[in-house]
Amino acid sequence: MTPTRRQLLAGGAALLVAGAASAADKKDKDEDEVSPTEDLMREHGVLRRVLLIYGEVLRRFDASKDVPPDALAHSALIIRAFIEDYHEKDEEEFIFPRFEKAHKLTDLVATLRAQHQAGRKLTAEVQRLATAAGLKSDAGRKPIAEALRKFIRMYQPHAAREDTVLFPAFRALVGERELARLQDVFEDREKALPHGGFEKMVDEVARIEQSLGIGDLATFTPT
Repeated sequence: MTPTRRQLLAGGAALLVAGAASAADKKDKDEDEVSPTEDLMREHGVLRRVLLIYGEVLRRFDASKDVPPDALAHSALIIRAFIEDYHEKDEEEFIFPRFEKAHKLTDLVATLRAQHQAGRKLTAEVQRLATAAGLKSDAGRKPIAEALRKFIRMYQPHAAREDTVLFPAFRALVGERELARLQDVFEDREKALPHGGFEKMVDEVARIEQSLGIGDLATFTPT
């Protein structure tokens, strides 16, 4: 049975509508996703906010003010679980080996690997010492302060060097197709995290900031 002109037009219109909906869905999906290197950079944002929390703890130590034990312990746990056991593992498994195989930026990568190991030792020290009893006395605070200062001093340039040197070079090294593949890999790994992904960590950090009175960005504006 030969379709009428009206049926052909209706079918064509339906295909156009379906195609437009598919394109819109793809556009929404693309806008929601981030590249692997952008994903790592925004995770550095979580790291940097914890560094600000560590800095506030040190400021309170210097002023002989109280520090809520949960705030410091929870911050160190975020560093351990989200930064060291997840973010840095992604770098060590998917980013660093590409440069080593290509014999590019090998000195930088070697330093970054060594700093990961040093950071884990410092975090273990903070977690061991950040107790209610340890935070009460100057003697207990001294080793905590030393570990926090070393951690901050190392990770500020560490994250900055990755963001401005390593990650831009990685995009050029592997190309867009491999970046797209890794985008799916990173997304799947983040969804599998038992403690929550990026958005959950941002919320957790924000709560700690509020408990320390540094949640309002305007408080950092000089007067």
